Amino acid sequence: MPQRTGSATLPLHGGKAPRWLFDRMRQLAPAIAEVMILEHGRSVFLQRLSDPYWFQAFGCVLGFDWHSSGVTTTVCGALKEGLAPRSNDLGIFVAGGKGKVSRRTPSELMTFGEQLGMDGARLAYNSRMAAKVDSAAVQDGFGIYHHSFFLTSEGEWAVVQQGMRDNDGTARRYHWLGSQVTDFVNEPHAAIASDAQSQTVLNMVAGESSPARAASTEFARQEPRVIDREIARVITMALPSRHWVDIKRDVNPAHLRKVLVSTYEASPQNYEQLLAVPGVGPKAVRALALVADVVYGSPASMRDPARFSFAHGGKDGHPYPVNRAVYDHSVDWLREAVNKARIGHSDRLSALKRLADWQ
Repeated sequence: MPQRTGSATLPLHGGKAPRWLFDRMRQLAPAIAEVMILEHGRSVFLQRLSDPYWFQAFGCVLGFDWHSSGVTTTVCGALKEGLAPRSNDLGIFVAGGKGKVSRRTPSELMTFGEQLGMDGARLAYNSRMAAKVDSAAVQDGFGIYHHSFFLTSEGEWAVVQQGMRDNDGTARRYHWLGSQVTDFVNEPHAAIASDAQSQTVLNMVAGESSPARAASTEFARQEPRVIDREIARVITMALPSRHWVDIKRDVNPAHLRKVLVSTYEASPQNYEQLLAVPGVGPKAVRALALVADVVYGSPASMRDPARFSFAHGGKDGHPYPVNRAVYDHSVDWLREAVNKARIGHSDRLSALKRLADWQ
């Protein structure tokens, strides 16, 4: 199966997994993970988690709705709880989660760093940048509310995070694979999958946004008086309809000046450093991108990074027919893993039976 990282757009379902189901998922999920790690290694396990097609199939194997947004939070939660007692033996550690739990990710990674003799601060930085990119540098209308960070004892990592879009009741899942991230702010996703592409996206990590990133960084290093002058000019301009900025809402001189005074003091040398400055969020990114376009003539990309349709489709053809070749590959790979486990518990045998029935 080709390796992909990316996102999936899914319908939001209310409620949560029944206790009886989640209890079984947190037993079955780590059992399958353990077999995969023993047979194929920790690196391959991270690669699979970073593939939105495989991740969706994994959720189905565990018994969750194939098309529900809840598969993300539930599968990650089951892996975190189930792997915790065996993390030291398997060399896989999971941090983060949904909502308030996600905000504990940096401290959890610092603890893992101490345990494993790694730079915990760097791990926490990787986590923050993955979240910052998908919430501020890629503005596609989805607000990040779930963030799970998977770490191996060798220091390899992967991120699975999810954002919500309230206006149409959907969620989009983002996958990161650390070994493929050579630059946090230039095409960090190897591939992205989504049901539908948005027409209004600010994509500051697109390759074609490189001039806009450079111009934004240069502007952020300017003295406050330059900021005030340029912002005043932009506010009085009649902007073309293609722009993503609402002047009254996004460009508040007082608030923006406070943020950009911080960037002036930090003096970022590149866009990654700019994005890492505390307080530089979506509105600051939009305002800087606007100034980069109007003043420097460096427009940012409006290309939605989504490029592939997600998962396998549905048995009834909704939202589209099942991609049997992709699904069969996922099934065969998981069946091989479960077969090699040679374990006789009924839950695990039932999972194997479900895999066979889905062909």
